[in-house]
Amino acid sequence: MQLPSPSDSMSSTSSHEQGASVREFLAFKLGREEYGIDILKVQEIRGYEAVTRIANAPEFIKGLINLRGIIVPIVDMRIKFNLGEPAYDQFTVVIILNISGKTVGMVVDSVSDVTSLLPEQIKPAPEMGTALDTDYLIGLGTLDERMLILVDIDKLMSSADMGLIEKMAA
Repeated sequence: MQLPSPSDSMSSTSSHEQGASVREFLAFKLGREEYGIDILKVQEIRGYEAVTRIANAPEFIKGLINLRGIIVPIVDMRIKFNLGEPAYDQFTVVIILNISGKTVGMVVDSVSDVTSLLPEQIKPAPEMGTALDTDYLIGLGTLDERMLILVDIDKLMSSADMGLIEKMAA
């Protein structure tokens, strides 16, 4: 059995330190745009299924599903972001999120992959003034010719207009 040389252990330590700053995002599509959310917030990915509608809920809250005994509110991100009429097909998925101990589902057009980004690949979100609320944007992730709109899903789901989710889920 051969023991690793001191130089081997040093190189593995430095590569481990570099790996600590890499962030992983689940990439998903809404229309032609690709978005990313922190993979650690994702509990599971499911196919879209019929939901139980709730009277007087905002349009972007599709309704509720029973997920193994847990009642989960479902938010349609296409409606939330004003991206046109949603079309549900075989690619439509529900990303089940765990946010601050609450379970919430979000409907997206499709899921692409898990993308690892280094800090230098994440650019700050552009300032849009008051025309667009960018509080929930982390920034833009760039990977070759690809650009991901990185969403702080905690901030988005707990924003004032989404606060209804917490009331319904509680």
